[in-house]
Formats: sequence, structure tokens, C-alpha cells
Amino acid sequence: MPDKLDASSVLEVLRPVQDPELQKSLVELNMIRNVEITGGDVRFTLVLTTPACPLREFIVEDCQKAVKQLPGVETVEVDVTAETPQQKSLPDRQGISGVKNIFAISSGKGGVGKSTVAVNVAVALASTGAKVGLIDADIYGPNDPTMLGLADTQVMVQQTPEGDRLEPAFNYGVKLVSMAFLIDRDQPVIWRGPMLNGIIRQFLYQVYWGELDYLIVDMPPGTGDAQLTLAQAVPMSGAVIVTTPQEVSLLDSRKGLKMFEQLGVSILGIVENMSYFVPPDLPDRKYDIFGSGGGQKTADELGVPLLGAIPLEMPVRQGGDSGVPIVISHPDSASAQELTAIAQKIAARVSVMALA
Repeated sequence: MPDKLDASSVLEVLRPVQDPELQKSLVELNMIRNVEITGGDVRFTLVLTTPACPLREFIVEDCQKAVKQLPGVETVEVDVTAETPQQKSLPDRQGISGVKNIFAISSGKGGVGKSTVAVNVAVALASTGAKVGLIDADIYGPNDPTMLGLADTQVMVQQTPEGDRLEPAFNYGVKLVSMAFLIDRDQPVIWRGPMLNGIIRQFLYQVYWGELDYLIVDMPPGTGDAQLTLAQAVPMSGAVIVTTPQEVSLLDSRKGLKMFEQLGVSILGIVENMSYFVPPDLPDRKYDIFGSGGGQKTADELGVPLLGAIPLEMPVRQGGDSGVPIVISHPDSASAQELTAIAQKIAARVSVMALA
């Protein structure tokens, strides 16, 4: 152990401390910066790979323990910040300027709560300080504006040197574009595949996204044109598959997962929604309405992580209808805490993919 208290000795004693997700040294990853020493007081900056790091407190504690081993150290102050890594580019897919990571939240079938998961994950990530955008790619059934309290919003078009750009709506720290902003409330979208392909590409490339850490794409259910367009257009960090424990949902989710794998898109994990029902008058009770353990079993069989199991609680539905996501309206509820944990795990997985 170094016997002299200086910046190099601090870095040396921190070298064995690893990022738990990346399993690499914080020093080698250049995550320890700006080491300052005043007498016995040591201060430095810890640069995480995401503002939503789920293991932030543990990493800080490990750093403090390591530095306190040095002789002469009295206090250790860690300033925590984050720099989200940029997803690797691909030669045959066009990235979006200013957008670091793009990932999809998808499902094999409708009605599993995919948009609820997408909206709450977006808001949870934004609440950590991340810059987040959300594309409502369910062109035939666009519901994200309602869930984000933006149903009556009028979006604007900006003229730029590169052409007209749609200005996304904004609420709860999330930028949003949706077909719902471009049509009347009761107007159906009756389009064939090529038109669907065109609007999704417009949402990707002709929107003024600015600087984003994460652009989340809320996909329509199934394995059709929208999924194919997205996977072939942009370099993706991965896809999250949403299912319920019900067997018919799990069967379709497996097809959705395999589709992304065949298109060369990594699977970030599976989310089991409506995992169990919690009655409002009996909060200690759990009822497995749609079965039990299906998400974990499927994740194990397919070799992907189960990111979380979200209970079915009335405030989840109420939040979606009222435009106040449950991570905002009831942050201490079981559903909100699980959704927040899922958002953190997704962010961690995205960083691993970017730095792999």
C-alpha cells in the first residue's frame, strides 16, 4: 500500500474497485477524476455511466472504504456525476445526432401494459437527471400522450437548415412524439406498411430531439413493419420485452424476443407486468390472477435477465388515465418502486452494451 498521500496513491488504492455491472476497474474506465487532497481530506469525482445507476451508493461506499485505508486520510468526499456512453455506430444504420442510446420496449401481443411500462420507465429515468425522449411508435393506437398528460398538446414545427423539424411535446422531463399529435382524437389510422415505415422514420430523423441520453421507442404489439423499420434504421442498444405471466402472453413474447434477435438487436431483458394483483383494501394480499412465475421461467429458458415483476395495482391504471404516471403519483407504491428498479436495470444494461 502506498505510504504517501497524493493523487497517484489515491488512484492506486482505488484501482481494485470495480464497476459491478461492467466488472472493470473504475480507474481503468476513467471513472475517477479530479482528485484533490487538502491535509487529510480527500475529494474526487466519481463519473458513473448512467444517472440511474442502481448501485450508486454501493460504489461510493466501496470507494470511501478503499481510500480510508491510506495513512493520513481523515475524510473522503465523493462528488458523483454521470456521463452516459454513446452506443456504438453500425455501418448500415444511421444514428440520430445528439442521441446516445436508442432502445425499444416491445411485446408479442397487445394488452400487456407495454405503454404503461414505457412511459413509467421514461419518467423514472428522467427523474434521475437523464435526458430522455419517447417515440410512441404504436401508430394505430397511440396512447402515450394521454399517459403523460399531453393529450391536448399542440406540437410545433421548427424550420432548420436541415429542413422542417417537429418540436416534441414535453412533460415530467420526457420529450414525446406521437401520431396522436397529428390526427384528431377519434380519427383512425388506416395505413399500409410503407406509410407506417415513413412516419416512424420521420419520428426518428425529423424531430428536434436535441441532446438525449436515452431515446425509448414504445413499439406496437407483434412482429411487423414497425419493428422491422426500427431495427433496420438505427443502431439500437437493445429491446425490452413486456409480458404477463399468462401462457398465451408468454408464447407471443418469445416470438417477439426471437424476432429482435434475428434482426441483430440485443435483448436487454424481460419485464413481467401484472405479475400479481394487490387489492386496495387488503394491501398485504397477493392474487396471481394471470398465473405465477412465467416471466422468470421464460427468462431462464431463453437466457436473458428478468428485469422485474410489476404488480397490478389500481393506481397504475388511474395514473395512466389521468396523465400522472404512478412513479410520480405514488412513488412509494410497490408498482412504482418496481418500475423505478426496472428503469435502473435497463440503464445499467444499456451502459454495458455501449462499453462492451
